[in-house]
Parts: sequence; structure tokens; C-alpha cells
Amino acid sequence: MLLAAPFTLIATVTVVDILSPPEVHLGPFLIAAPAVTASFAGPRMTAFVGAVAVLAQSVVAVVRTSLTDLNHTYQIIALILISTIVTFFAHLREVDESRVTRLRSIAEAAQSVVLRPLPHRAGPLHIASVYLAAEEEAQMGGDLYAAARTATGTRLLIGDARGKGLDAISEASLVLGAFRVTARREHALPELIGHLEEGVGSAEEPEGDAGAGRHAGTAADDPTEAFVTALVLDIPDHEPVVRLVNRGHPPPLLLRQGRVISLDTVDTSPPLGLSDILSPDVTVETFPFDVGDVLLLYTDGVVEARDRSRAFYPLTDRLSAWTGDDPPTLLDHLRADLQSYAGGHLGDDAALVAVERLPPKP
Repeated sequence: MLLAAPFTLIATVTVVDILSPPEVHLGPFLIAAPAVTASFAGPRMTAFVGAVAVLAQSVVAVVRTSLTDLNHTYQIIALILISTIVTFFAHLREVDESRVTRLRSIAEAAQSVVLRPLPHRAGPLHIASVYLAAEEEAQMGGDLYAAARTATGTRLLIGDARGKGLDAISEASLVLGAFRVTARREHALPELIGHLEEGVGSAEEPEGDAGAGRHAGTAADDPTEAFVTALVLDIPDHEPVVRLVNRGHPPPLLLRQGRVISLDTVDTSPPLGLSDILSPDVTVETFPFDVGDVLLLYTDGVVEARDRSRAFYPLTDRLSAWTGDDPPTLLDHLRADLQSYAGGHLGDDAALVAVERLPPKP
């Protein structure tokens, strides 16, 4: 459809130029045909349109005067030069697009390795998840989530590593690796949090100096110190509760019979990676989580999304208006609503996990 535009332009200019008075010359308008083509087509098509434009200008020259007419000769030479230049730029654009496509493929592959899909069922839980990548600079963020089954229930992790790109992905992969290794083994959440804490920033510590570097105040002096906000949940199979530890992460929201309840913890703990500075105690808090309840976990990319007026996304209000009945439907609704609210362009990556407790099997 787009290709019709330059050829239509060439045909129109050629006919009008032939029919115009001798003192009127419309040939310079033919330059627009290859220039427009270069904006959406590859170098071969751009060169072809340029060649057609040169041929059309030659036809005009023969019909009106001759090819040796100085005015038409200069127009043809200018058209050849401009066509060559825009064809070169079309080649550069195609090379750049190919590079971006390869980078996106690598990013998607890395993201799929680091961020494995969550199971749809885990004991009495129905789980759904979605990851929304920000388009800005085509960078991956450090949003993360994971699930692990234990002998008595299910453990969930959602978090957000500081920054974007490879550094954030590196920190996210360390935390996810520590969770996957230890979540099934540790009986208490504080010990699990300790293992996650050790993983943050461990890739950057010099060998044999990990403890000294982190305890000597370098984190406080270095503004680029890595940290990860995280929410760790333990949901027993046979007890209608959820136990959680919040390390600087947005609180989960509980949907119960049309109400939205924020599970705010009493003690505010810093993100993973900052415990050496503030030395917090690990506090495990318990909240009711019964059959039919739905827990929504999310990263700050959701609540920090803005509309055209720069207003933040009102997640709680949007949840209050939701009338669906299962986690996948909820996340489909939120994904569409969030992207519509932000105009299709999120400023940061966003992750959402919805968990529903189902009735016990008979």
C-alpha cells in the first residue's frame, strides 16, 4: 500500500509536467519519490524507485525538448545523485533495524532463561503471571518473579532490581538463582531472606574481599550500589493464611468479595543489598488468605505508569471496578487497561502475578 505512493507521485508529476507550459518545470518534485520510499522500504526498492523517477524525467525531457537540453540534463543528474544518497541511507537504516532485531532476540532469549514461566497450579493455588517490557531504549529491566513448592505449601518471590539493562538482569538472575536453590530447603523465611541477601551484588565483589568490601561502608559511599526490592511469600496448603516478608517492595493487594485490601506490613525493611547499612531484623507477618481470595503482586512499573496528564496509574481503583473471577482474566484486564492508560508506552518494565486460593480437592 505504501509503495503505491511514490509510483503515483512519479506518474502524476510526469503527466502534469508534459502538459504544462514550456516555462513550467515540475521535474524537481520527482526527488520526493525515492526520498519517501527510503523512509519505509529497503535500499533495493529505493534504488528501483529512483531509477523509475530518472526514467520518467528522461521521458519528460524527450517529449518536451531533448535529453541534451541543459535544464533537463541538470534535473536528471540531480535526481541520480539524490537517489543514490537516499538509497545509501536506506541501507544504513536496514542495517540498524537488523541489529536492533538481533539485540531484541538476544534480550528475549536471556529474559526467558532468567525469568521462567510460573506454574499455573501449585497445590491449592491458581497462578497467573505477566511481564510487560518497556519499549524505551529496548532495554530489559530487572523485574523478577519465581515460585517454588515446599513440603507444606508454596513460596513466591517478586522483586525489582535497581536500574535497567545487563546490570539489572545480572542482579535479578542472582536473586532468582538463590531463591530456586534455597526456597525448598529452608524451613523459615528469615533464613531464606538471608540467602537472597547474600546473592545481591555478589558478582561484583572481589574474591576474598566480599565481606570487607560490603561491611566497610562502600555501599553507603557508592551511589551505584546494587539493591533489589523484594516480596517473599509463604502460602501453606492447609492453612488459610499467607506469610510474607517485604523488603522495600510495593505491598500486595488482596481481592476479597469485591474489596481491595492492601497488605501493608508493620515494619518497613530496606531492599535486599542494603542490610549492611541499616542492619534490619527480618520480620515475618501473617495475613488471612482464604478460599476465593486473590492476591495481586506487582512491581513499581505498574503503579508508576503515567497517562498524558502525568498522573500515576490508579491500580487500587481499577481493581475495585474489576468483576472477573480468575487470575488469568484479571491479568489480561490489567495488561490491556495499563497499556491503554499509558498510551502503549510504559516508562519501566512491569511484572504482575495473581494468585487465587482454590477449594481443597474432595
